[in-house]
Parts: sequence; C-alpha cells; structure tokens
Amino acid sequence: MLTMIQRLLGDKDMPERSPQAQEEADREARKLALYHFEGCPFCWKVRRALTKLRVDITMHDIHKDPAARAQLVAGGGKQTVPCLRIDEGGTTTWLYESSDIVEHLKHRFAVSPSA
Repeated sequence: MLTMIQRLLGDKDMPERSPQAQEEADREARKLALYHFEGCPFCWKVRRALTKLRVDITMHDIHKDPAARAQLVAGGGKQTVPCLRIDEGGTTTWLYESSDIVEHLKHRFAVSPSA
C-alpha cells in the first residue's frame, strides 16, 4: 500500500533500501506509533515524511479512536497531535511538534546511497 501511495504522489526522491535494510527499518518502525487526525496539517507533514522515507508505523487517529485519544493523554500528558510514541529499551517517549518528529524520523530512517 505504501508503494502505491508513493506512486500516486509522484515523488521521485523516494529512498531505496536493500531488502535487508528495509527489514531493519521495518523492525525499527514497530517501536513507533503516530497519534494524529486526518484534518491536521501538521499531522499531514509527518505522514508525508513517513511516506517519503518508506516507513510504515502504527497510526492512531484520535478523532476516530477514543481509546487512542485516552492513551495519548495518559501517556503523553496532553491531547496535542501529531505525537510520536517511541517504545525503546523498556522506556516510552512521547515526541511532539511536527518538525521535531520529522527530524527524528529522518535521522532514524535515513537511507545512505549504498543502502
């Protein structure tokens, strides 16, 4: 599905990964979840970055899923989106601000030319 979206968007700067590198990116992506809602332009910015980076993470639309909204407030302390939940090493971090999230994703999922 991600590849179909990328083709529809017509983005020619999509990174390519080797199958092994994509497997590693997929493993890393399972540690992340994005809390968002469809009409939020800042959320769109983060979703666009995920598409460009070919990263498929769990998405929670807080307008359609009251349990996700409650999770966001309980864990992150506020109902602000976008919010990236990062589960690593037994610790959960809640990252707010679309630009900070995009930078985190770029750093974490950067593709080197030889990948």
